Amino acid sequence: MAARNSPAQSDGAKKERYPQLNHEARPRHLGSVEGRLNQFIGGHYAGVNLSALHFADRKDDPSHVSLSVWSAPGRSKPSFAEAKRQTYKATKKGEQFGPSWTNHWFKIALHIPKEWEGYERVQFEFDCSGEAMVFTTDGDPIHGLTGGWGEDRRVEFIIPPSARKAGVAHFYIEASCNGMFGIDNMAPPDQNRYYKLNSADLVVPNMEAWHLMWDFQTLHQTMRELPDDTPLRNRCLHVANEIMNVFQEGSLESVTKCRKVAEEILGEAWEKEIGKESKKAAKERGALWGVGHCHIDTAWLWPFSVTQQKSARSWSTQIDLMDRYPEHRFSATQAQQFKWTEQLYPSLFARIKERVAEGSFQPTGATWVEMDCNMPSGEALVRQFLYGQRYYHSRFGFKCKTFVLPDTFGYSSQLPQIARLAGCDNFFTQKLSWNNDNDFPNSTFNWVGLDSSQILTHMTPVNNYNSQCNMEDIRRGMTGNKNMEVTSQALLLYGNGDGGGGPTPPMLEKLRRARAIGKHPSAGGQIPLVHMGGSMDEFYAAIRDETKDARLLPNWRGELYAEFHRGTYTTHASIKKGNRKGEILLREAEHAATMASIASAPYHYPQKKLDAAWEDLLLCQFHDVLPGSGIGMIYEDAEERYANVQKIGAEVLKSAYDVLYPGSKAIEEGISGMDLFAINTLPGVPRLEVMEVAGKAGVVAQRGASGKGYVLVQAQDGLGNVKALDGSVQGVKVQQIGESLIMSNGTLKMEMKEGRIVSVYDAQADKEIIPEGQSGGLVIMEDHPNAWDAWDVDQFHLEKQTHLSFGSASIVESGPLRGVIGTSLRIGQSSIEVQIIMDAVPASLKADARSMIRFDAVVDWREKHKFLKFELPMTISAENATYDTQFGVVSRPTHRNTSWDNAKFEVCGHKFADLSEYGYGVAILNDCKYGYATEGNVMRLSLLRAPTEPDANCDMGTHAFSFAIYPHKGTFAESDVPIVAAAFNMPMQCNISDADRQDIASVAKRPPITLEGAPNVILETIKRGEDDEADGTFCIVLRMFEQYGGHARPTLKLRDLAIKKIQLVNLLEEPVHEIEVKSTTFAGETVHDVQLCFRGFEIKTVRVCLERRRKEKERRGSSGSWVKV
Repeated sequence: MAARNSPAQSDGAKKERYPQLNHEARPRHLGSVEGRLNQFIGGHYAGVNLSALHFADRKDDPSHVSLSVWSAPGRSKPSFAEAKRQTYKATKKGEQFGPSWTNHWFKIALHIPKEWEGYERVQFEFDCSGEAMVFTTDGDPIHGLTGGWGEDRRVEFIIPPSARKAGVAHFYIEASCNGMFGIDNMAPPDQNRYYKLNSADLVVPNMEAWHLMWDFQTLHQTMRELPDDTPLRNRCLHVANEIMNVFQEGSLESVTKCRKVAEEILGEAWEKEIGKESKKAAKERGALWGVGHCHIDTAWLWPFSVTQQKSARSWSTQIDLMDRYPEHRFSATQAQQFKWTEQLYPSLFARIKERVAEGSFQPTGATWVEMDCNMPSGEALVRQFLYGQRYYHSRFGFKCKTFVLPDTFGYSSQLPQIARLAGCDNFFTQKLSWNNDNDFPNSTFNWVGLDSSQILTHMTPVNNYNSQCNMEDIRRGMTGNKNMEVTSQALLLYGNGDGGGGPTPPMLEKLRRARAIGKHPSAGGQIPLVHMGGSMDEFYAAIRDETKDARLLPNWRGELYAEFHRGTYTTHASIKKGNRKGEILLREAEHAATMASIASAPYHYPQKKLDAAWEDLLLCQFHDVLPGSGIGMIYEDAEERYANVQKIGAEVLKSAYDVLYPGSKAIEEGISGMDLFAINTLPGVPRLEVMEVAGKAGVVAQRGASGKGYVLVQAQDGLGNVKALDGSVQGVKVQQIGESLIMSNGTLKMEMKEGRIVSVYDAQADKEIIPEGQSGGLVIMEDHPNAWDAWDVDQFHLEKQTHLSFGSASIVESGPLRGVIGTSLRIGQSSIEVQIIMDAVPASLKADARSMIRFDAVVDWREKHKFLKFELPMTISAENATYDTQFGVVSRPTHRNTSWDNAKFEVCGHKFADLSEYGYGVAILNDCKYGYATEGNVMRLSLLRAPTEPDANCDMGTHAFSFAIYPHKGTFAESDVPIVAAAFNMPMQCNISDADRQDIASVAKRPPITLEGAPNVILETIKRGEDDEADGTFCIVLRMFEQYGGHARPTLKLRDLAIKKIQLVNLLEEPVHEIEVKSTTFAGETVHDVQLCFRGFEIKTVRVCLERRRKEKERRGSSGSWVKV
């Protein structure tokens, strides 16, 4: 029989590359191989898979780790120097520390085994279940730690090479009894929680095993994220599976082989290549810009004091990462947090400044804090930028170009103009990705504000500001980009956020692998190339380059309304009140102090006091403080700061009034025989108002049953005088007729029946305001949001409501100056007392002005998950209602035609909302509320809520507030609603004096600065220049805006001021250009006229520089003034 193989095919023959015969049963993988990949790290097989090789050795015995502790008393937060000199006692792993919010200092001594010299790394693992900070023995904070087992866990501190060489390391750790997200996350915090010291171990990590873990995770995630029919997805599946085949239990040698297998996807010697690129990362190309970020809520589930520690922990850690990862660039916002760090951790701040100078640490954002943008006044928003930008410039030598608000609950339509006037060309957010109903249509666009100012805006398609750098986020940076037709650029902000922490080594390792895999031949169109080493400003410059200076981008006009968190306009009512009252007080204080400094040269403008008050107020506008969405502790802090604002404001006013109104003081009970006058808090606005005073026979035109007295005060300029009740004023009457209480004067008649307002009749217009069969009054609604208790109110709350009757009602005052109906009712455990007030005079001196109907409420609120509102149905039909906003008004639909309209069932307004049709309108005014809703012909003002998470006692207690109905002739644009609402919020102040009124300063009697010729332009702010004290100059800064949305050419008149020059400046008070001044003198009075031109809703800031020399003395004999007499 012949042999089957010829001699040429014997054992010595060369093996074929592709054999003819194949006897293997080699199947295509079934779907189960994808599940197999889940077994390689952790889980059920952690004892035998890669996780078993993560650490080579671990020691925690006293011979290697010596621990002692000192616990700071109470909730105190001692400095390092204080803590270091205390007496420490021995402690050990497993002990518990507390209670909540306390701080405990650990003294650490480590003895490092000599046999560990050959390892790549030795680290100390400290897990106190909460947050901690590592200090050198000299007190330098160098690294933050986060205990527990969450995604933000960071418990390792790398032992420096010098300590390893010496074999011993000494340092301190400040451990705090709170987690990254407070005590109990969203639940009201347990104030008696204790935290366990889980680990305090010397550890040797097997770094090659960790690197393989990151390799494998990248392949696994890429496989999961890419479509099934893509080559790269299937190659990743194959290679990841092969890694598991090559891996041998307990074998570090197999780990090296596995990493070689991973190079089939990541590229041969990819790690070396990426390492080289990382040293010049800014020059590398890429469309997804990776910028490290650390969003730290200035207060939320923790108080302000904890945020001060969070900033230091987070930022010190980033400096450490910059040493290890040269491509790492880190951005941080909020000047307030930088100031805290500068004050409390000066050595860390010095290191931050060094990194800022080299460009790796990037302060950005421009504002004092990441404020709420719905409720702060226009002037407060200006101050956010003014104080933020001035701080950045003074400490780092630059002003921010990019305005950053990633987590705020909606964005006012005046922000584009305010930001541009404060030096910002760019805006970043992502919060509208949270919208409940409508998907925002753009990622990168020109946001155009009320006045047509635009700002280049990017809402990252990644849809977060705290990416973990997983492939899902990286890929979404491309697939989620809604403007790919004109720009492929997108921003990836990576790092743990909200509670701080920032980027971690695993994130940077994942990004290195993403950069490598992005270069794979099959990655094109599937995975974006990640660009490292850049900044936010450079990112926006790249967009401009790609889109012809943004001319190719779409525009979005008007507010960026957030379709969620609508309850924050109402939650924590006392905080809203503190904000409104503080804003108004500081406005009045600055104006009075400016006038005093004009009137008297010796008077020193209290800039530092005002700065301190503004900083407190701006801090409390943070987007989890003012909205009411934090734990109860932060509102205790906020109330203290509001009290300080009131204290400073009152001191500044008193000091200024002593100069302006010498010998006078606020009216008090029992004082008689003295001259009574009123200080007009809206100088230049004529007013005629009924004022309540302590009874005084000589001037009181009406004495109330409770001893109150009422006077009629008329003010043309700065001072108001008591006006006699004459035939020009038709008195008010209050009558009980059958079951109805009727209150009327010459313009209005209100009827209340069965505790509801059934009629408001305008006699002059012969118009009934309330529709037949409907009534106005209080309404209470069930308030059970689906999620986010303190934040959200859902549309269905409108479906379950109860109309409340005012309960018992009686006539309190029956005229002739003021009529008052007193009402009271109980609902559940709560009591509500409301005085309904009508005065004999109209609400303004406009020729056709009507009176207002005022409601002064005192509510002892004890309800949970109830929503109290005031509603007014009207015989008015209009498609849109008008709402007061910063430096203007915004129009919103009363209908629900589209899903965009439907989402605006609860909106934010400031001092008023107005519903008008041709010829007539009605406004609802308020003195401290922000939530409104207009459905068809029914307008509602939101008064009180009562969520229970995260503050279990939110809004419980007594509330006092006022609101009013103001009917008016004509449309809103023809009305004087804004001035009436301003007067409602800024009542005149009655003073008495036993001195001759001739001693009152001339600038107090007649304002030296007025606007004329354009009633639609408002002079909002009068203050001194920010740099006056530093430069030795004397400047007055005036802020004006157009109120109604039309053009105007007002004349700014300056009387008897020694003017050096007048400049148009930006919001930072930097010159734009000089303004021409025309001066005329008549009868000894010099008037300087400045012609200004406004577009609709435009904001202008003018700086008036005065000659810095003493002028003639005023009659009151002061040592000098800046006023010509």
